[in-house]
Amino acid sequence: MSRVVDAVVLDVEGTTSATGFVVDVLYPYARERFGALLAERSDEQEVARALAQVRTELGEPDAGPARIEQALNAWLDEDRKVTPLKTLQGVLWAEGFARGELVSHFYADVVPALRRWHAEGLRLYVYSSGSVAAQRAWFGHSPEGDLRGLVTGWYDTRNAGPKLEAGSFRTIAADSGISPDRLLFLSDRPGELDAARAAGWRTVAVRRPQEPYYAQDLQGHAEAETFEHIDVRGSGA
Repeated sequence: MSRVVDAVVLDVEGTTSATGFVVDVLYPYARERFGALLAERSDEQEVARALAQVRTELGEPDAGPARIEQALNAWLDEDRKVTPLKTLQGVLWAEGFARGELVSHFYADVVPALRRWHAEGLRLYVYSSGSVAAQRAWFGHSPEGDLRGLVTGWYDTRNAGPKLEAGSFRTIAADSGISPDRLLFLSDRPGELDAARAAGWRTVAVRRPQEPYYAQDLQGHAEAETFEHIDVRGSGA
């Protein structure tokens, strides 16, 4: 039986990896380092661009480092998917991974499935609210080693758009050159799955009991508890 999809697009938090790890390990790591980053590296291009975006988001063009740090921490507390927050987190996390201070988390069922799908010729993409830099660091420093070679492309809210908007998924489809009905999106969040389906994609909700969105209504999306239960040759799950 031939497969019905040409590529799998992966959410990270709650899908490939535990939300608890992100919240309990990565968020505090960034929070402890925001102050030094703003004080010592505000002239770096990526940091400077993010700071300008924070000021725009706040509507405060003259906001200084203390006000920006306060805003970043508030957004962190609210788990806001704000692009400059994700950019600055990504800068800090990438450096933490590179120094060996951080090692990412993947559920045990994920990496074997990714390797199998890749070996079968499926293209794999990542689409996460976390920045592309953070994604690459995450996949590059896993307990299973460097997984970046499995991934064809990386998308975040900056190069694709917000994950709750169908237009973002249309952007990814166009960029990948793959017909929407041949793309499979895996996520734990119903709103993201709805947006992908509205763009013509196939979807599977990854429903892990320990994850925050486990009890939410899936609105007819196929579902799987682990990657082992996802059938890329059939309906998706």
